[in-house]
Amino acid sequence: MSLPSPSWRSFTFVLLGALPLPGAVWAQAPNNDAALETVTVIGEATARGDTPTSAFAGGQVAAGARIGTWGQRAAADIPFNVIGFTADLIDNQQAKTLADVLINDASVQSGFGYGNFAEKFQIRGFELDGDDISYGGLYGVLPRQVVATNLAERVELFKGANAFANGVSPSGSGVGGAINIEPKRAADEPLTQLTTAVTDSGYVESGVELGRRFGTENQFGVRTSIERGRGDSAIDNEEQRATSAVVGLDYRGERGRASLDIGHQAHTIQSGRSVVHVGAGMDSVPNAPSASTNYAPQWANTQLKTNFAMLRGEYDMTDSWTAYAALGGSNTRENGTYGSPTVNGADGAATVGQMSVPYRAEGVGGQAGLRGAFDTGVVSHQLDLGYSSIYRTTRSAYAIASSSLTNIYQPADVAFREPGSIGGDLDDPNLRSRTRNSGISLSDTLGFLDDRLLLTLGARYQDIEVTNYSYEGEFDNRFSDTRLSPVYGIVVKPTDSLSLYANHIEALQPGDTAPTTAVNAGQNIGLIEAEQNEVGAKLDLGNLGGSLSLFQIEQPNAFIDAETGVYAYYGEQRNRGVELSVYGEPMEGWRLLSSAMWINPELTHTTDGTNQGNDAVGVPNYRVVLGSEWDIPQAPGWTLSGRAVRNGSQYLDAANQLEVDAWTRWDLGVRYAMPLNTNTLTLRANIENLTDENYWASATGGYLTQGEPRTVKLSAALDF
Repeated sequence: MSLPSPSWRSFTFVLLGALPLPGAVWAQAPNNDAALETVTVIGEATARGDTPTSAFAGGQVAAGARIGTWGQRAAADIPFNVIGFTADLIDNQQAKTLADVLINDASVQSGFGYGNFAEKFQIRGFELDGDDISYGGLYGVLPRQVVATNLAERVELFKGANAFANGVSPSGSGVGGAINIEPKRAADEPLTQLTTAVTDSGYVESGVELGRRFGTENQFGVRTSIERGRGDSAIDNEEQRATSAVVGLDYRGERGRASLDIGHQAHTIQSGRSVVHVGAGMDSVPNAPSASTNYAPQWANTQLKTNFAMLRGEYDMTDSWTAYAALGGSNTRENGTYGSPTVNGADGAATVGQMSVPYRAEGVGGQAGLRGAFDTGVVSHQLDLGYSSIYRTTRSAYAIASSSLTNIYQPADVAFREPGSIGGDLDDPNLRSRTRNSGISLSDTLGFLDDRLLLTLGARYQDIEVTNYSYEGEFDNRFSDTRLSPVYGIVVKPTDSLSLYANHIEALQPGDTAPTTAVNAGQNIGLIEAEQNEVGAKLDLGNLGGSLSLFQIEQPNAFIDAETGVYAYYGEQRNRGVELSVYGEPMEGWRLLSSAMWINPELTHTTDGTNQGNDAVGVPNYRVVLGSEWDIPQAPGWTLSGRAVRNGSQYLDAANQLEVDAWTRWDLGVRYAMPLNTNTLTLRANIENLTDENYWASATGGYLTQGEPRTVKLSAALDF
């Protein structure tokens, strides 16, 4: 499919601008001298945007998710591929971070950030940074490096380009998809749960979950989640401490709903193993060391601390029209000293640098809008008008010391060294960047044939402004631009259980800055617009669901033209893929959660044909996840679970000379729900990487992230 022409964009915008307001009357076109006939607009109740879709059969996933300013939508009614992972799945798998949850979907590959411990994700072959994960649909609220799962009622995954749905993210990543965390809410039934957990390496954790509703109609709710852990990880000499707490207050009235979430997360990693770089002289990827080997220096560490809050509200002005608004923000403080080895020999010989970085960030995100439903004759409409924005500032400095010799197979005891180069103020870092992204979106979903055919047309006008400063706090450069991002989508429901869909949607990122070797050095070369075309099918049989999709995403790549010396967008990465997912409970007591993705991440239009047709860096050509749970009929209360993850090979370089081997990981679990009078004690045991496989889990970013060693997790949760 090709990019729609500007005339289509104009047509979309004009068409949306011509949509009727509530109570409007349309006149049909005259037929010769016939009198005009009026069509009365009739309102219909809409689904409430902040109410999560119900869990699918089996309770592991929800066939729906939050779609930006649209709010929560059922997957069968939208022309996009979405899925939500529930708190039940998180608890039963003892998933502690987002990477532990998202390993259940084949479209997602996880790794670490460039030299630090931030979880970085790859969706449909394109990177998503931790800074760009939303909380209740808002950017700028969550902790940026690692997000604890006790903050989440749902972990929701939107697959594909999403500039219209979510707006431009704070750091501009997320071309291939988006992740949203839904806050926890108090249920009608009181909740009191105490949890204790331990791993075989000695990491001990305890937690408490409280939920209560008050009022004559349970209109007031309080939900609290607190977890604290400390101890050794499964990696040699690595220690971690973590605290996460969130309080959610909510009100649900006859017409209005409101909520306030306040949270805190702190995470400390000592002697932390991050990533491995491969030197320019290497002609092959080194074998992965023993999974538990810690090749990071003993002084490598990080301290992460974030406080955050979010206020939301909805009000039903009529049975058909709802106004909403949300405001949230966060304050982040990070201090770390990092050392990632660079391998220069097949025997594992490496050098390791030393870099200390204090980092500060403040973010504020907001949303406001109007959702409504009405009919014009036999055509139904779901109209959405929304505004969203994110403002973020960052401050940082650095201190760099000379490199030392080590070996990734037999790590040396590298001493801490005095820095030889310092940038900025380490005690009070200077301002490094200001980012302002805002956008207004308008869309209409038109329903025909009793909503068997749904046509979505929309556009988002996006304003992006990024200002950068030197480490001394002096102005460096500024980039500002606007863009109109369209969306076209269609859903056809030939039966009650089958939905066919197609979409065209785009992604938008702040542009690159030309390097010093270019004629236009220092100039920003404009916004990066990626385009997605997708077709697919979704199945909902009540107890069994799934989806099949075919997609293509094209993202421009920049390089210096050999003749003109100008740095601009000449190249392209084109990812073409097929996704398949199956979930639900096909038989009572037997649950499935499986998926697969095959992808061709091709480099096209490269400079002078160099690397033309090669695979993009760090994108596996396939990924398969097979997961299942079984309630043992002969042993009531006992459940067995298993998961296999197969990751295809991927390349570490654009020349495709350095190939990272495919790998397979096996996970097993068992749990027992024991009734204790009116209470329930749930015992869980999970083994991750059962065979203690030594493997490079990811080459995302052009460096290597190693898979975690075998880890045994035990926990006990008492509900009373």
